[in-house]
Amino acid sequence: MIEVVRPGPLATVQDLGRPGHAHLGVPCSGAADGRSLRLANRLVGNPENAAGLELTLGGAAFRFHRAAWIAACGAPAALRVNGRAHGMDAPCPVPADGLVELGLPPRGLRTYLAVRGGLDIEPVLGSRSTDVLSGLGPAPLAAGDHLPVGPSSGLCDIGVDVAPVAQPPDVPVLRIVPGPRDDWFVPDAISVLCGQPYEVTPDSNRVGVRLDGPKILRTRDGELGSEGMVTGALQVPPSGLPILFLTDHPTTGGYPVVAVVRAADVPLAAQLRPGQRLHFKPAP
Repeated sequence: MIEVVRPGPLATVQDLGRPGHAHLGVPCSGAADGRSLRLANRLVGNPENAAGLELTLGGAAFRFHRAAWIAACGAPAALRVNGRAHGMDAPCPVPADGLVELGLPPRGLRTYLAVRGGLDIEPVLGSRSTDVLSGLGPAPLAAGDHLPVGPSSGLCDIGVDVAPVAQPPDVPVLRIVPGPRDDWFVPDAISVLCGQPYEVTPDSNRVGVRLDGPKILRTRDGELGSEGMVTGALQVPPSGLPILFLTDHPTTGGYPVVAVVRAADVPLAAQLRPGQRLHFKPAP
């Protein structure tokens, strides 16, 4: 068992989500920065889809009642085991009764903590992920919670000392593909979207990143009938300020989507924090 001593601002259990249920109104959910969770799992010999912890702005502490191997990836939070500093993006041993603490990351938003064997939470619709929009999966963690760890027998050996990873950029550039409803907006909408930086507002969460900046103006009145939405969609409500959908986004929506962020850049979007600026540019 792992005991939650301190969850920080928001700690949830995440794997790679529950795809294939959008027709039932169930979001995919899963790790907002799936790339970082995959790496953390590989470093401890887990399958990439094993359940781990997603920590928002760090500040968390966990007591390991048995010896374990862990790895932390994503936003670079200071990692300490029984007060001793350990590096990110590397496998790290934890002794029995060890205390693992993660500090506030100086950049980025979400840090992922994987434990060898994965978190053995009861799955819901094939996933152990917490979905903050629908409420599926385990509740966000609270002090005193206990998390079971799965068996490590049969897993790959731990064979990597460290995986060099570039730090999140101060001002990320997200590549976009126009449409599918760019014809609802003024002809220079994409130029406006890509012409000046946007700023992340404090209203952002795992559902979507709300942006402040140049408004995207429409040429059509009224609203669409509800249609399918994807992760990375830039939906534009009547305010003209786009919302970038993340992994817990609703499966349908009635506001037009002016463009979609490429899947390869969604992990960068997942690390955006309030007050941070970003740019969009057309994908080649």
